[in-house]
Amino acid sequence: MTGGKNGFELGAWSAQQAERVEQALSQWVLADGPSGLGAAMRYAVLDGGKRLRPLLVLAASEAVGGDAQAALRAACAVELIHAYSLVHDDLPCMDNDVLRRGKPTVHVAFGEAQALLVGDALQALAFELLTPDDGSVATAVQAALCRLLARAAGHAGMAGGQAIDLASVGLALSEDQLRQMHRLKTGALLQASVAMGAACAEAPASGVVAALSGYGAALGLAFQVVDDILDVTADSATLGKTAGKDAAADKPTYVSLMGLAGSQAYARSLHAEALAALEASGLPAVRTAALRALADKVVHREY
Repeated sequence: MTGGKNGFELGAWSAQQAERVEQALSQWVLADGPSGLGAAMRYAVLDGGKRLRPLLVLAASEAVGGDAQAALRAACAVELIHAYSLVHDDLPCMDNDVLRRGKPTVHVAFGEAQALLVGDALQALAFELLTPDDGSVATAVQAALCRLLARAAGHAGMAGGQAIDLASVGLALSEDQLRQMHRLKTGALLQASVAMGAACAEAPASGVVAALSGYGAALGLAFQVVDDILDVTADSATLGKTAGKDAAADKPTYVSLMGLAGSQAYARSLHAEALAALEASGLPAVRTAALRALADKVVHREY
């Protein structure tokens, strides 16, 4: 989807913003890390991925009139955390996958030990980006961004969700248990992306923050539901990662629990919930156009 209300063109906006993120990442993820570490880090981060999380940061910041420099740093930091999580998730001790973003996973290309260090280094760099010492980002904003990202990435977010995921192989989870797992594993970082964008304004209205948080929560869960659907309906070449791996690993998914039609209906309901939250924010439609279009893209995507 490229067009929308108010004449907004998601394709053009996304291309422009993604290019800004790509250039910044290329500038900040240096190739001169010792013993090939820098090259492996760049391999993990650059030239791949949908950049959904950075786009959500930038769209939310635009919606609230946030500081552009803070938003760009936050966008890149979120992508570094996401990239680190993929590197570690693909390791043999985790999901043991060999394909990511259409190319061999980092541990296949560089070895397991280097992949572990790549993830460690990317996580550290994310927080370095959020704390520049040149005065370009207000210290209160720095602190808020670090807190949001740390919580989303840690035991109360992504890492906790992955722990539940690994412990749930072969188990029959209830819908509530599955929802909780994915709210942490996938949803927390997507929700944090929206919250971090909002935090780029030094004093956003509490009602706006709450509404955008609701949008992020619904969108984060919708993303995972659609991911589960695509795992059984798309092929590996389209996805850029191994298709059908969840079923092969006997992992609980929305499709295994609710069926394909039920999962598709649930994704549509979450999409409606996200859009309703944007309406509740009270922000002008022209300022939330990017967030609305990104919600459409998440639910209707084919990879």
